Order: sequence, then structure tokens, then C-alpha cells
Amino acid sequence: MASAESRPTVVVGVDGSPSSRAALHWAVRYARLVDGAVEAVHAWSTPTEFSWSGLVIDPDFDMDHARERFARELRTAFGDERPERLRERVVEGDPSEVLIRASQGADVLVVGRRGHGGFGRAMLGSVSQRCAQYAACPVVVVREEHDGSP
Repeated sequence: MASAESRPTVVVGVDGSPSSRAALHWAVRYARLVDGAVEAVHAWSTPTEFSWSGLVIDPDFDMDHARERFARELRTAFGDERPERLRERVVEGDPSEVLIRASQGADVLVVGRRGHGGFGRAMLGSVSQRCAQYAACPVVVVREEHDGSP
């Protein structure tokens, strides 16, 4: 059995979309095959809109909301039975930049693909495309399954 230091690391982006849920399930299955650990990463950012009285949204409220959304997404994906060796990270920042940074030292980065109708179905989403171009490790892009299963 691999030690914690030598265990492969599978980083997966989680944004609440059906394709990211499929990516999360793929990452967990893959990690089991290679005796690895999964690092689920949820990126969020505070809107930068200001009103005449200052910042419109409280950044602490945003962070709490992001944590709640991430926890809800993990419950949706796994119920009360979280996979073994699943680490969770909530990080403020642009999702593609956060995931590219998280790919440093990872063995694989897993992201969902979000096509938007017609021709868009043949294209990668902007986050998955940037990750595929700039990640420091191999990238797996997982699409949503049409029957609802990952």
C-alpha cells in the first residue's frame, strides 16, 4: 500500500454542475484504482461591484455561502458516505487559475465539460480549456452522462 507521501493525487474541480459531479465520481473511481487520494476543489470569487456606499457583498458571507454550496454538492454526489481519502478545499479565485495552481504536484486534474447547445457541444468550456492548456499535469475532461449516471 502506498504511503500518504507517495500516494497519487487526483485534483478535481467541483462547481455544482452535472458535468463537475460526473468529474467528481470519475476522480474517486480513478483514485481507488491507483490507490490515490482525491482533492476536491471548489473555487469562488466575491463580485467586485461597488455601490456609492462600498462593497455590495460581504466577503465573509460569500465564503460561508461557498462552503455551504460545496458541502451541499458533496452530499448530493455521495450522500452521507464520503469516499475514503477525499480532501476538500474551498479557494477564493478564478476557477481556472485555482485549478491550474492546484495541478502543481498533482498526478492528474479532472474537470467537467460544459457545452452550451449546438456547436458549443463540440467545444470545451473556458475553464476546462484553460486547464487543458496550462495545467502542470495531465487533464481529464469528463462530460455529463445523459442518463444521469456519472
